[in-house]
Amino acid sequence: MNPVRLAVAELRRLTSSRLARLALAALVLIPTLYGGLYLYANHDPYGAFPQVPAAVVSDDTGTTLSTGEKLQVGGGVADHLVESKSFDWHRVSHSEALRGVDDGTYAFAVIMPTTFSADLASTAEMKPRQATVVLETNDANNYMTSMIGNQVIKQVTASVASEVSQTAASKLLLGFSQVHDQLVTAVDGSDKLRAGAVKADSGAHQLSSGAAGLAGGLHDLTSGARRLATGIGQAASGADSLEAGAAQLASGLGTLQSRTASLPSQTDQLADGAEQVAAGNRTIAGYGTRAATASSDLRRRIAADRTSFLDALRAQGLTDAQLSVVSSRLDTIDGYVNRADSTIQSASSDLTRLSKGADQVATGARALANATPALTDGIASAHSGAVRLRDGASRLSSGLGTLRTGADQLATGADKAATGADSLASGASSLGSGLDALSKGATDLHAGLVKGRDSIPDPSDAQRKAMAQTIGNPVGVSTGSLSSAGSYGAGLAPLFMSLALWIGAYVLFLFVRPLSPRALATSQRSIRTALGGWLAPTLVGLVQVASLVLVVGRGVDIRIAHPVLAFLFLCFTSMTFVAILHALAARFGAVGKFLGLVFMVVQLVSAGGTFPWQTLPAPLQAVHHVVPMSHAVDGLRRLLYGADLGPVLGSLGVLAAYLVVALAVSTIAARRSRMWTPKRIKPALEL
Repeated sequence: MNPVRLAVAELRRLTSSRLARLALAALVLIPTLYGGLYLYANHDPYGAFPQVPAAVVSDDTGTTLSTGEKLQVGGGVADHLVESKSFDWHRVSHSEALRGVDDGTYAFAVIMPTTFSADLASTAEMKPRQATVVLETNDANNYMTSMIGNQVIKQVTASVASEVSQTAASKLLLGFSQVHDQLVTAVDGSDKLRAGAVKADSGAHQLSSGAAGLAGGLHDLTSGARRLATGIGQAASGADSLEAGAAQLASGLGTLQSRTASLPSQTDQLADGAEQVAAGNRTIAGYGTRAATASSDLRRRIAADRTSFLDALRAQGLTDAQLSVVSSRLDTIDGYVNRADSTIQSASSDLTRLSKGADQVATGARALANATPALTDGIASAHSGAVRLRDGASRLSSGLGTLRTGADQLATGADKAATGADSLASGASSLGSGLDALSKGATDLHAGLVKGRDSIPDPSDAQRKAMAQTIGNPVGVSTGSLSSAGSYGAGLAPLFMSLALWIGAYVLFLFVRPLSPRALATSQRSIRTALGGWLAPTLVGLVQVASLVLVVGRGVDIRIAHPVLAFLFLCFTSMTFVAILHALAARFGAVGKFLGLVFMVVQLVSAGGTFPWQTLPAPLQAVHHVVPMSHAVDGLRRLLYGADLGPVLGSLGVLAAYLVVALAVSTIAARRSRMWTPKRIKPALEL
């Protein structure tokens, strides 16, 4: 008897009566009922959140910003939650929300406290306080509501933080714009300052040069004035000598006049003396003429240079007040020079007259000597002229004394003016050095302000708004998925479809005999007996797979990316699970069926069907890699979601290994079952 005929015989036994056929149909539908109903119940629980009642409370009293703007964030958050319809939100009072969470009217409550807006705005006061959103939950209602409520709180806090960050960033960027505008004004001012400093620096250098020239001219004036004083001193000394000579002449002429008797013998001496006096007077008159010419030239030179000197100082940047001081000093100097010139001119005229008079005396003396008969009259005339000469020489001496005093004053004034001009030149040089530093500093300031202006952003209103939004929410999430389950139910489908097939295979062996007694009683080969006992439940398992795939794919509407391959993979999985449970039942009997239940529990907790297997405890992680349901779930995921199918071959390899080992164990069990023992005839435990 071959395995197929053994399987057919077992199927006939299972369908021998109406009740048996109903029982078989129920066995076929058990995996469909388990997997289909569970996935139907959990197909899209997130989509049903709008039906979950939740309370939102805003006790926020708001606050007023420094700008006078009213800030009321709590009410806005509450309104946003109600409008979002993410849950069945109810805007209620604080006490009503707590009462509703306590008695189960609301799954959870989100509460914005009274200081919510004030805490958010506290950063602007440099006393930051963290705003708090209160989540009230009650695990007695449902533990998952606490987890769901925490996710809602995270979204609320992220939204509020983004809004607050956008507001702060917008104000910061507005401050940048204002600083940029002020820097633009500062750059313009620094450019004007730089240009003015450059001009002032150039003027200071010109002033320094002009002041140095002025000081040199005044030093020359001092030297000339001192030379003039020396010359006038010499002229005064000559005038004193002239006065003394004239006095002596007058005295002599008086004596001569009284002693006319001795005139003939003395006329030659008188003529000689008169000629000497005339020669001396001509020399003195020459000195007077040169002194008068020098004084006139000095006065003209000072008068001619006065206007150009004042213009040069004005061009160097001296103020009118400073020019007035200089002009006053020059007026004083002009007064000294004019008085000295008048005195010198007068003395020069007197000296010229004196020289002419001396010439006349000499001529007269000579005429007297030649004209002795008219000597008396000539002596009288000479005496009179000598008296006038004496008086003129006296006036000349007095005038030259005054002129010398004026020349000394001129030298002293010119020396003071030269000293002042030296100080002016030194100050102008220091001013030029300072203005050099100012010009360089103004240039550096301008360059720094330009650099600062260019480095500070000046966004437009639209740019500022866009930048504030980006700063407030700098990270966007772009979700990419190589494969997608599509729904929560689809995410659980690989685990529960695999589990359903295990349960379906398990319940089969509550009715199906693992090994045919007729085959064991014959000389049938053990491998055929094992295959015959495995093949019948395998055929039923394939019907279970077809029913499960149909209900999950059509009834529950879970998308299957590779329906044909998924169906074949599930068929192979069912064959493997049937083989494993067949081996346990064939080898251990009732104990084997219990072990199949335990093995199901072990696989259920280690398969990683809900959370990633890496989250399992270390012992279960090791179990995960070796149990068949883990590989069934992994392979089915790729076939349902459309991921890379390469790893499916590895899953099939592991399932095939389990299938071969299970059939080998069944074969060994069939061989051992040919021997009847008291335990087999009357087992201690029978299921």
